[in-house]
Amino acid sequence: MYWFVDVSVVGILAGMITPPVRETALYAPIRLLLEGQGYEVKSEIAEADIVACRNDENPVIVELKTSFSLSLFHQAIARQGLTDLVYIAVPHGNGRAFAKSLKNNTAMCRRLGLGLITVRLKDGTVVVHADPAKYQPRKSKGKQARLLKEFAKRVGDPNEGGSTRRGLMTAYRQDALRCLRVLHEHGPTKAKEVAQASRVEKARRLMADDHYGWFERVQTGTYALSPKGEQAVIAYAQELDKLAKTATSG
Repeated sequence: MYWFVDVSVVGILAGMITPPVRETALYAPIRLLLEGQGYEVKSEIAEADIVACRNDENPVIVELKTSFSLSLFHQAIARQGLTDLVYIAVPHGNGRAFAKSLKNNTAMCRRLGLGLITVRLKDGTVVVHADPAKYQPRKSKGKQARLLKEFAKRVGDPNEGGSTRRGLMTAYRQDALRCLRVLHEHGPTKAKEVAQASRVEKARRLMADDHYGWFERVQTGTYALSPKGEQAVIAYAQELDKLAKTATSG
């Protein structure tokens, strides 16, 4: 005899499977919040999930989704054609991944002039992380200075746009390669002489920090290549050749 069991029901009862979250679970807590602020609230008006009106003010629209998504932002931006007061709402999650996503999406909402709401489903707690407002970007002079410094120091254009950050040829890596080349050509050398030959003013600090594992101190103030450094000479042969030509032409 065969028994046919609804696995989804059994899993839920056993605590093994979590029932899927539905957008409707967000509605009641958000409605209570808006009604507490004096709004009359109705759902599914035209294409909007939630519409709230108060006196003669502009209506508030809230778009609901079970998670952050591009389509959620598309919908919210479309609603800005109806009112300036548009919010997106998602369930409040747990863990670092959600915290990072929340931070990034809050910044996105501020740039787009959208509001952001999260709802903690276990107790209905509603948190407003951002209100709709015109975005006023703040420039970081420090970050801009670092950007321009890296641009000026980097020799040529050794990377391909869109590459991952790991393994990028930065100005710092190029300085390390200059020191690498000097030690490869001259063997163990005093840091002061490496700085002069490589034209890397902070050669001593760079080799002492040994960020890439290429250098080893053989005695006070004198450095040589480590086994990993010897391998780097082969791995970065083309870049070393380019830097040598640049040094010669300079």
